[in-house]
Amino acid sequence: MSIRDLFVDVLHTLWSNKLRTFLTMFGIAWGIVSIVLMVGAGEGFRQGNEKMQQTFGRDIMIVFAGRTSMQAGGTRAGHRVFFDRDDPAYVLPLAPACKYVMPEVGNEASVHSNYNNAHPTVTGSYPEFTEVRSIVIAEGRFYNWTDVREGRRVAFLGTDIKKQLFPFGKSIGENIYINGIPYVVIGSMEGKKQNSSYDGFDVNKVFIPFTAMQEDLPNKPPSTHTSVDRLIVTPRSVTEHEACKHQVRVALGSRHGFDPRDKEAAGIWDTLEDAKAFAKMTDGMKYFLGAVGITTLFLGGIGVMNVMLVAVRERTREIGVRKAVGAPAHSILRQFFLETIIIVLLSGGSGLTIAYGVCALFNQLPMPDFFVGFVPTWQSGLISTSLLGLVAVLAAMVPASKAATIDPIEALRHEGGG
Repeated sequence: MSIRDLFVDVLHTLWSNKLRTFLTMFGIAWGIVSIVLMVGAGEGFRQGNEKMQQTFGRDIMIVFAGRTSMQAGGTRAGHRVFFDRDDPAYVLPLAPACKYVMPEVGNEASVHSNYNNAHPTVTGSYPEFTEVRSIVIAEGRFYNWTDVREGRRVAFLGTDIKKQLFPFGKSIGENIYINGIPYVVIGSMEGKKQNSSYDGFDVNKVFIPFTAMQEDLPNKPPSTHTSVDRLIVTPRSVTEHEACKHQVRVALGSRHGFDPRDKEAAGIWDTLEDAKAFAKMTDGMKYFLGAVGITTLFLGGIGVMNVMLVAVRERTREIGVRKAVGAPAHSILRQFFLETIIIVLLSGGSGLTIAYGVCALFNQLPMPDFFVGFVPTWQSGLISTSLLGLVAVLAAMVPASKAATIDPIEALRHEGGG
């Protein structure tokens, strides 16, 4: 039998048994759709949470001054610690694993423009703040080191505070008044979603140079005029994260007279640890949904296997007739194999098309901040198609190979007796 005749015969057989073919294809396609959607939902949840975390900052540590809980150098426990503006210059040379050590001061203030007024948090730090805290500039610029050194009164606006102070749009070059002191607006940020913060969301803040902040809005007693609220620290790389944290503790302990092991004296909010915890949670969700998908895939595989086994059993007489007219066993097996492969390819392609189509349609809808939509992976499609295809091939070829080896008369009697 030529290849062309074989294809024609296979297609005729499949068309003659439309219901059986449809049930087999439906079982395979349903299993593929289920696992692709389940894994896609888990991946969308994971990426959504990762994206939300990165809007706060990537691999940073926020160091807060506290109160000692351990005796150190003759100083009793309970001593209040104050960080000051000179700490970064002292700490950074002693912490080679750290890329940035920068101060931050943030205080609420009365702010008004010629159009509106507000009472936001005004924060001052170094120019690298935009990089460390993932602030993207929408227009204008952020303050630079020249602004810091010269103590310029310039301001960079968060998205929401800009809309409040300048409801008619233009803000660059305009004046705002912070506690009555004029500042020139030099830029504004793009909007971003945050799921965490230590003193409010960035979209509601006004950012000014650190020197202007300490001159016009210093911390109030019991803090000193030169004190800072916190230090923002970033390691040179993820692998140096723990070394950077340890070096910062040692340097601050040496400068302020507390034991570096005293976590109460210098509390550290470690975003990398938070990221690891979130990763475990989202990976768990992804694996759970994947397990549900695999269970559905397994059930679909059982359905496919049953249909194929029944199909081959019903065709035992056909196998006997073919052998009686001289068809060799390998020719019979080749036809069954080709039939199964065609079913697998058609149903696999249909299942993947449906799954990716559903993902694309669903992703057109508005999504919550922690979910980016269904994110199908090629691995889930490949694994599900391969497993169900293997089940279908084995369920067809194993009984077919047994039937092809029996005597034609026995095959005819087997079906005729049924």
